[in-house]
Amino acid sequence: MAALTIIYQDPNLLVIDKPAGLTVSPTETSSDETLADIIKKDFNIDLERAGIVHRLDKDTSGVILVAKTTEALENLQHQFQTREVKKEYLTLVHGFLQSAGQIIAPIGRNPKNREKFTVLVGGKEAQTTYQTLKHLEMPEDVLDELFADFSKIQMRKLANLNYSKFSLVRVLPLTGRTHQIRVHLKHIGFAIVGDEKYGGRKIVRLDHRFCQRQFLHASKISFKHPKTNEQLVFESPIPDDLKNALSLLKKVTI
Repeated sequence: MAALTIIYQDPNLLVIDKPAGLTVSPTETSSDETLADIIKKDFNIDLERAGIVHRLDKDTSGVILVAKTTEALENLQHQFQTREVKKEYLTLVHGFLQSAGQIIAPIGRNPKNREKFTVLVGGKEAQTTYQTLKHLEMPEDVLDELFADFSKIQMRKLANLNYSKFSLVRVLPLTGRTHQIRVHLKHIGFAIVGDEKYGGRKIVRLDHRFCQRQFLHASKISFKHPKTNEQLVFESPIPDDLKNALSLLKKVTI
């Protein structure tokens, strides 16, 4: 794993631009190096007394906070609990999503597949607001190049799926449930491009021809400094792999 990009650090706080493909915390099923391993080794942060304040999925890139002291950890965790922390994500979804809206739907572990989460009666409260930034379309010449091995029948199926239509969306989760953004957008019929867990196997195989991982990026976070109480805002630019995927699409007006 290449050296981490540090957005900001001081004696209390470390703000990291996490790359996609890096797991935040160790799991029983993987022996790969994690973000927790790196901050313990490279930054000498005692994970028994401090540590990573929140989580990002392995294939989600972007801003993540690390507390260097017990006091900073407790302060930032309290800010998350009281919803003082504001997070923004950038995502690309299938279809033309309306300009703005809010999803209020409880989320729980999927009883049919314990590795997934779903909208579930009796689940934990979950709220997500979103704003569509652009409606995008994949031009015919790009489709023809990406799917050059497809027959005319297969290309007609793509057209029937409206596969070429996408929306670039700014998402603000008001709660922090596991896989919340992915589950909520799937729930309203707009799965995230490249999402292997929730996007559908056949569609994701198509997605991987132009976007190799889920198009979800933690682009911005704002909170109060745990020591000084100063309001801080940190941003992460969209990474090259997602930028390259966007470059294949053109803006349309609907």
